[in-house]
Amino acid sequence: MSERLTRVYRAVALALTAAALVACSTTQATGRAKAHSAASRSAASANPLSPDDIFVQLREAARANDAPRATALAAMLSGYDVPSYVQYFQIKPRMFDRSGKALIDAPDDDIRAFLRTYDGQAIADRLRNDWLLVLGKRHDWQTFDAEYPKFVLDDDTQVKCYALMSRAARGENVAQAATDLLTTPKHYGEGCVDMINTLAASGQLPRKEVWHQIRLAYEENYTSLGKQIADALGAARPDDSLLDMAATRPAQILARGVDGSEASHQLTLLAIVRMARSDAMLAASTFSSVADSLSPGERAVGWGSIGMRGALSQNPMAITWYRQAGSAKLSTTAQEWKIRAALRAGDWNVVRTGIEAMPTALRNDGVWTYWYGRALREAGKGDAARAQFQKIAMQPNFYGQLANEELGNKTSLPPRTTVTQAEIDANRTNAGFRRAAKFYDLGLRFEGNREWNWELRNMTDRQLLAAAQYANQIELFDRTVNTADRTKVEHDFALRYLMPFRDKVEPLAAAVDLDEAWAYGLIRQESRFIINARSSVGAGGLMQIMPATAKMVARQIGMDYQPGMMHDIDTNIRLGTSYLADIYNKFDGSAVLASAGYNAGPGRPRTWRSTLDRPVEGAIFAETIPFNETRTYVENVLSNTTYYSALITGRPQSLKERLGVILPE
Repeated sequence: MSERLTRVYRAVALALTAAALVACSTTQATGRAKAHSAASRSAASANPLSPDDIFVQLREAARANDAPRATALAAMLSGYDVPSYVQYFQIKPRMFDRSGKALIDAPDDDIRAFLRTYDGQAIADRLRNDWLLVLGKRHDWQTFDAEYPKFVLDDDTQVKCYALMSRAARGENVAQAATDLLTTPKHYGEGCVDMINTLAASGQLPRKEVWHQIRLAYEENYTSLGKQIADALGAARPDDSLLDMAATRPAQILARGVDGSEASHQLTLLAIVRMARSDAMLAASTFSSVADSLSPGERAVGWGSIGMRGALSQNPMAITWYRQAGSAKLSTTAQEWKIRAALRAGDWNVVRTGIEAMPTALRNDGVWTYWYGRALREAGKGDAARAQFQKIAMQPNFYGQLANEELGNKTSLPPRTTVTQAEIDANRTNAGFRRAAKFYDLGLRFEGNREWNWELRNMTDRQLLAAAQYANQIELFDRTVNTADRTKVEHDFALRYLMPFRDKVEPLAAAVDLDEAWAYGLIRQESRFIINARSSVGAGGLMQIMPATAKMVARQIGMDYQPGMMHDIDTNIRLGTSYLADIYNKFDGSAVLASAGYNAGPGRPRTWRSTLDRPVEGAIFAETIPFNETRTYVENVLSNTTYYSALITGRPQSLKERLGVILPE
């Protein structure tokens, strides 16, 4: 049976069994529903599910925290070849409710038994992460403190919040650690809200900081979260009606004026945050009428919020609003956009002082290290600038490459480390890799990547390269790239910048006069060479073409195209290279604008370009793209392209030349 027919067969069987399960679980079913259930069971019996199909259904039941269904499905998988996941998918739905909130009556004995059995495996670390959320919600600090050091990945913000609560329960002052951690509201969950309330009640977190957290949540449009955080204000908490008014009808809050109460001042700032999300100009004019009623610090916070929204909309007034914010405490996002607004305006003094005011961890990010070096050079501090560039010049990424060029070098390839076939073959017995391959075969990339990446944690560079070669030999090309990407000293950039399907990419790129290196740079970013990759918005294939775009391009080039052809390699590459070449020509040969247009649609970079009042460097234009995804995309694609060009030509390459200068329309 062909792979395609197998997929169709499996999909039909899954649908039939899902219908049967739903019907069987409905105790109040009508006669019509009972008949349908019987028919479904009959069909499922005629087309029995494989264990793999049942396992996929079990996984979905666990993701939905449907404990009864998970238990029923797991009972059908006796002897399944990944028993750890069968058990995990039974336990996890008993730890969280349908909304994803931890249950304090989770089955501790079953959890402990699982951790003993599978200690050291990726899935055990995953379950320990889940259990720590339960233990934190219980405030069972004795057990939490015993388990937390064993949580290897330690990548859950909620767990970190609970860890701080445990320290506070022992009498430690964790206020600074808490404020350093609380920067990204979307990751807070129950744990961080609990911590904020606890620290506020104990006096470690002042009301001023609580209001900052509320504004941060409202700024990022997590208004329900903001109202939960507001509980930490205690008796000083405004009514929900006022918080809702600030969120959805800010003009009404501002029309009330500002009285002498703390709540009035803070609600005014909250309303300005929300109004600025919709219209920075309106927020600025409205704020001007009430700002004098606020303290200097409060005025600075308001102007900073307006400045951020102005910068995101590329309003030339953004830098003026930011200047009025002075050194106010801003969100991480607002701090970063202050620098971007200054870059667009060519104000290198604000670039320098703004970066100097950043928290150390943020300031040490490569992007701000590079721009700080540039600002120092503009201030005539050449030696200090070089010191900044030298910090990151060896990093094989966009800003590392640019810093390297500031030191007078071009992008070149490091010496290649080769590994033996014996070293490669050693990976064939790796149990985690075998589980990963099983999951990839089932289309479960999340679980596959978890297992694969877990095995890489403690590998040397040489072992990583052997694992990358192993992935290449079994045609897991995305794992090849991602594994080779982890090396620190020994490298193989032919793996890091892999070129599969070259017999197709090279001639199809040449046919439309497109740089082959750019085509590969884009594919590496778009799909990591996963042939059947699908995005959340429907893009497909190696070059992640949107269905409507595929039809349009096919019509333009005279291709006889049907939607089912999207994942045919030749068709996908032909459509993608044709589209990229067309955008490139329409943007006067700008790789920056064309790459942005490929990701966000040609209209958006055209709009961003229209706001320019002077020529700007391609790097500045890229850095000030208001969409996070597109900004990262453009930087990665052109960084990739420069390395691919070095591989293909055998000569050092300039990223700055590719970026060029963006001219106003």
